[in-house]
Amino acid sequence: MSSPLNSKALAGSKLRTRPLTATIILFGGVAALLFSLALSISVGAADISLGTVWNGVFHFDAENIQHQIIKELRMPRALAAALVGAAFAVAGSVMQGMTRNPLADSSLLGINAGAGFMLALCFAFFPSISYTGLMLVCFLGAAVSMGLVYGIGSMAKGGLTPVRLTLAGAAVGALLLAITEGIALYYKIGQDLAFWYAGGVAGTKWEQIQIVSPWVIGALIGAIVLSRSITLLSLGEDVAAGLGQRTGLVKAAGVIIVLLLAGTAVSAVGSIGFVGLIIPHISRFLVGVDYRWIIPSSAVLGSLLMVLADIGGRIINPPQEVAIGIIIAVLGVPFFLYLVTKMKGE
Repeated sequence: MSSPLNSKALAGSKLRTRPLTATIILFGGVAALLFSLALSISVGAADISLGTVWNGVFHFDAENIQHQIIKELRMPRALAAALVGAAFAVAGSVMQGMTRNPLADSSLLGINAGAGFMLALCFAFFPSISYTGLMLVCFLGAAVSMGLVYGIGSMAKGGLTPVRLTLAGAAVGALLLAITEGIALYYKIGQDLAFWYAGGVAGTKWEQIQIVSPWVIGALIGAIVLSRSITLLSLGEDVAAGLGQRTGLVKAAGVIIVLLLAGTAVSAVGSIGFVGLIIPHISRFLVGVDYRWIIPSSAVLGSLLMVLADIGGRIINPPQEVAIGIIIAVLGVPFFLYLVTKMKGE
């Protein structure tokens, strides 16, 4: 399929695109993200000046205690928040584009619950499993959960619709969550799962960053490569097929990308919902409906949201920390209700 055909298709479908605004959002978002990362490294039980942060990052002194805190505790935590924020946001963008479902999100469609179920099994039966093994198991749980959701949603007369997909996700997620809680009670692993339920990046180590980052970065690049096809698919499967898109192949690639992003993020920081719901809608509102702009904008804004949420969790009630998942939920639930109300007439 040639580029002119894509242009005609997009123009004929009256797709709103704002390249200039998108460029400003990307560059401004990256600048805000870099400042937020520095602020995240600075804020905590031991406040560190931004000047010390700069020296600790670029002129590390192994004998300086503050530099050790910066390198071993604060930097991996800040980078983990940025990585998983981008992962959750882009996973939501890809899902919403492929399914044309404005409520699509890894938490609402039960993918996070599937990863959590497998996590509970590992804690109960394989407590000494490596972090890499744990991540792969989370992928498997997310894949099984997604398969169940799509299978159940497609069984109803009339096929898969956005509402049926959301309802199937809620049902599968509730079932897997109930089983997970049963396993936690029976095998007395509730305390081990408590941090995962709340969601957070505290205690993240460089070893985890080294394992997680290649998967997340690779999947983000894959999402950007697929973005043109997702834009056409968001117009409708018939339209995309008429323009020469191999819709089955695009959907399969999109599902793999979502599983990589959501599975990696959940294994790293726990079940944090609503990032993949909120950020794609904000990106779409700001840059238009072309996923070549939505996906990179979602990555930047998702990272920014998670880093700011982590900072907020540390300054709301010091010296105690509020879990990121709680802060995101406070923002996400009203946004979800707004979307449901908006869709009521549809």
